[in-house]
Amino acid sequence: MENSVYKKVLEFKERHPWTIGWRLKQNSSVVEMHLNPDEIVEYAFIAQKNDNPFNIFGSAVIALTNKRILIGRKRVLIGYFLNSITPDMYNDLKISSGIFWGKVYIDTIKEFVTLSNISKEALREIETEISSYMMEEKKKYPPREETNF
Repeated sequence: MENSVYKKVLEFKERHPWTIGWRLKQNSSVVEMHLNPDEIVEYAFIAQKNDNPFNIFGSAVIALTNKRILIGRKRVLIGYFLNSITPDMYNDLKISSGIFWGKVYIDTIKEFVTLSNISKEALREIETEISSYMMEEKKKYPPREETNF
């Protein structure tokens, strides 16, 4: 299982070289460090974790496992950031395509995650992977109580 995230990110980058992403190995190591023993990485890609198309220094590795979505970013000097999105926290996915790059918006109960500078040819693949996984997993959770204000 060693470097499974990194290998999947490299495969993604080979298929979609126009996606902007740096420090693939370092960012992948953050996700790999937080994988549970029973977690299997099913899909991984690179993107910028921000909404600014000119900020190309926020590279993150996004991994879809059999349990959740993990978003890992290694800081340049010390430390890292990790986001974990479980199916029960997931609300919706939105795709936005521009001339060269696109964005993926993941809406959760607690936050709104923006992933940008993704090759527009990769958007359909990412949407299919995340949506089909989440639709299957959400069936396993009981419906949430609606509150009327």
